[in-house]
Amino acid sequence: MISVDRRPIRRVEFQPAPDLKVDRRRWPWSLPAVQHIIDHGWDLPPLTVLVGENGSGKSTLVEGVGLAFGFSPEGGSAYAQHSTRPSESDLHRALRLSRGVGAPRWGFFLRAETMHGFFSYLEENPGAHDPTFHEMSHGESFLEVLRTRFDSPGFYCLDEPESALSFSGCLALVGALHDIATAGGQVVVATHSPVVASIPGARILEVGDWGLRESAWDDLDLVRNWRSFLDAPARYLRHVVDGAK
Repeated sequence: MISVDRRPIRRVEFQPAPDLKVDRRRWPWSLPAVQHIIDHGWDLPPLTVLVGENGSGKSTLVEGVGLAFGFSPEGGSAYAQHSTRPSESDLHRALRLSRGVGAPRWGFFLRAETMHGFFSYLEENPGAHDPTFHEMSHGESFLEVLRTRFDSPGFYCLDEPESALSFSGCLALVGALHDIATAGGQVVVATHSPVVASIPGARILEVGDWGLRESAWDDLDLVRNWRSFLDAPARYLRHVVDGAK
């Protein structure tokens, strides 16, 4: 029996719109991660985790792929089109997505910094069973989104979702994302959390001056740094406290 590839996105390739000027000396084209895609493209498995320092380009990649898929720049489902202040880059206008045969068009784009606006949008356009998200704590509202929106195969983009979640909330997120991929969906998540980065079966890519490179969870700077800090926090804190005096 021939296996049919139904991934929402099989590959991301550089194919700029005719009116788009791409200058590799300027942001976002100057980011090594973006230049990696320009030169090599990007194959997406069912689960991809992006890790790296602030400013490395994780969020830019997630945003670019999410907008190229059809999401609103401020997040939400594939059918939620709302915007308060456009600030996105033009990267999505230079990306061509190769989709699987019969791939689902449903999905969700979760951006931690814009979820407040998305909750306001939901209150103005409520679903039949939507709660009042603004009456919940930040973490509770994120977990409710997981329960009510991450419930079917599709494409799920997440940018630093751990910002609102406790340790147990991060574990719940890991379980939800793993279940989505197992059910035939696809996930791309950018994170600073070693818990979120530990999703079983995920392809982990470190984003940095080298562009994109695959890494094992145990070998991540993110994991090594947290382990070292938790083992001896005073070793790090004395530099921070002394430097502030």
